[in-house]
Amino acid sequence: MPHAIPDRLDLDAFWAEDRLAHEDNCFSPAARQVALGIRMNETCVFSELGEPGNPLVPIPRDRIRDLVHRYNDRAERIVGLRLLPESFSPDDARLPSVRNLVEVFGARVADNGVAEWAEPSCGSPRELERVLDRVDRLDLRDFLLPPGWEGEKRRVFERTGEKPGVLCSIRGPVTMAMSVYGVGNLVYLLVDEPELGRRFSETILRVVLGAMDVMDAEVGLTRATRPHGFYFYDDDCCLLTPELHETFAFPILERIFECASPDPGDDRYQHSDSAMGHLLPVLARLELNGCNFGPTLSIDEIRRHLPRARIEGRIAPFTFQSNDEARIVAEVRRDCDAARRCGRGVSLDTAGSVNDGTRLTSLRAVMAAIQEYGRY
Repeated sequence: MPHAIPDRLDLDAFWAEDRLAHEDNCFSPAARQVALGIRMNETCVFSELGEPGNPLVPIPRDRIRDLVHRYNDRAERIVGLRLLPESFSPDDARLPSVRNLVEVFGARVADNGVAEWAEPSCGSPRELERVLDRVDRLDLRDFLLPPGWEGEKRRVFERTGEKPGVLCSIRGPVTMAMSVYGVGNLVYLLVDEPELGRRFSETILRVVLGAMDVMDAEVGLTRATRPHGFYFYDDDCCLLTPELHETFAFPILERIFECASPDPGDDRYQHSDSAMGHLLPVLARLELNGCNFGPTLSIDEIRRHLPRARIEGRIAPFTFQSNDEARIVAEVRRDCDAARRCGRGVSLDTAGSVNDGTRLTSLRAVMAAIQEYGRY
C-alpha cells in the first residue's frame, strides 16, 4: 500500500524533539517522537556534491576538508544540521596506527584499492595449531605498538594534549576468526575438531583482554578504572548455528562484557548487519542494550528477545541509497508503528552501512516521515 510523502518539515521542532528522543537509551517516557539515528558519513560527499572520487580509499586532507565543509553547507540547508565533523588534526599530530588484532594471528591486512581486507594466515587444523602456539609465546604489547611509539605518544600529547584511545570496540570474534582461518574452515573446525576450536576461542579472548590491558596502560588506566562499555561488530556470526555460536563466540562476548560493561546501563552493543534471527535467543542472555541487525529482522522480533535494547535500524541500506522517497517513507512508517507497539527504545537508522549515493533529500524524507508518522 503506498504511503503519502509528507510535504512539510519543521526543522527546528524536529531537532528539539530528537534530542529528547535519545534520552534514557531512547526509552524516555517524555519523548514525543521516535529517535533518528542516521547522521550520514564522509562516503556520501562525492555523489551529493557531484564530485569524482572513490569514497573507500584515503583522501588527501585538504580535499576532504573542503568536501566536508561544502557538504555541511548543503546539509544545513536541507536538513538543518551540519552532519559531519569539520575538525581535522594535522597529519603530523596523529599517533601511528596500532596493529590490527587479526595481525596477531598472522593475517595480513591488505588494501585492494576498494577496501582493507584481511587475508587468512592458515587453512588447516595443523597450520592453526602452529599459529596459536606462536600467539602463546607473543609479547602482545611489543607486537601491537609500532616502533618509536613512546616518542610519538609524547610528541603528540605535548602538541595536542591527546592521548591514545582505549580499546572499547572490535570486530566480533567470528568475523575475526573467519578472517584468520577462512569461513568454511572455521565451521568445519568447530564441528570436526571441537577441542581445537575451543582453544582458538580461548586464545582470541586472551588476546582481546590483553590488548585492552595494553591500551589501558598507555593512558594510565586499569580494568577497574577504564571507561565502561563495549561494542562488537560481527557480521559473519550469522554463519554459525546457535550451538556453534554458543561454544565459540558466546564465551568471548560474555567475558568481555563482564570486564568492560559490569554495571547496569553500561553499553553492551552488537552490530551484525546480517540475518540474525536464529542467534537472538543466544544473544539475549548477554543482556544487550544496543543492537543493529540486518533488515530481515523486524523490530517486534528483536524486542521479544532484547526487551531493554536500543534497536537501531530497520531501514534497508539499499532502500535508503535508492533515494526512492515513497519506499523510504513506507519503511519509516512501518518502524514507527512498531516502536509504538513495542514500547519505545528505537533509534531509526539503516540496518547496515550508509552508502555513497545516498542523498540528503532521502534523510530529509526520513525526518519528515518521523515528524508525521512517528509521534508517541
